Amino acid sequence: MTTDFNTEIISSALATLRQHGTLLYPTDTIWGIGCDARSDHAVEKIYQLKQRDDSKALICLVDSYQMLTHHVVNVSPQLLPYLDDERPTTVIYPQVKGVSKRLIAADGSIGIRIVKDPFCAALIKALNAPLVSTSANLSGEASPQNFNEISTAILEGVEGVVPLRQNESSTQASRIIKLMSTGEIKILRP
Repeated sequence: MTTDFNTEIISSALATLRQHGTLLYPTDTIWGIGCDARSDHAVEKIYQLKQRDDSKALICLVDSYQMLTHHVVNVSPQLLPYLDDERPTTVIYPQVKGVSKRLIAADGSIGIRIVKDPFCAALIKALNAPLVSTSANLSGEASPQNFNEISTAILEGVEGVVPLRQNESSTQASRIIKLMSTGEIKILRP
């Protein structure tokens, strides 16, 4: 994973996000479609672009534990070993705040991952808000393992494309765990 990006790339991506635009970008797992997690309008655009039922929640990325605690009502100390692990781990939290209601599942939960990718972390830090992340595919299709597998519909449907890591492949999916309202942790995808 390259860390070769400059402030122009961050500035361009940030401009797209601040205009309630959608962005195609590499993550610490696979290519993702994202937007400012506070923007109802941008979140709606992602659901339309992916042709995805809006009852299926989208995840968010944060740049740090500090940002996580700002948006999650309760971060159980039991989660710390998972959050500190090098493997990307998405945690489904029972209650969140400060993001678009369109991102929250019917039961009030949302998946959030602290990113390990330097570009994503820098972009989120510059935005000073969580970034939506969903796989760069139409609903029901396979997730692309590299930039060349992303469909024309997705490429033409986003307002911005980050010009990084377009020749790399990634097959690493994040681990998914769920923090139950009882405090119990369930491993959904090891």
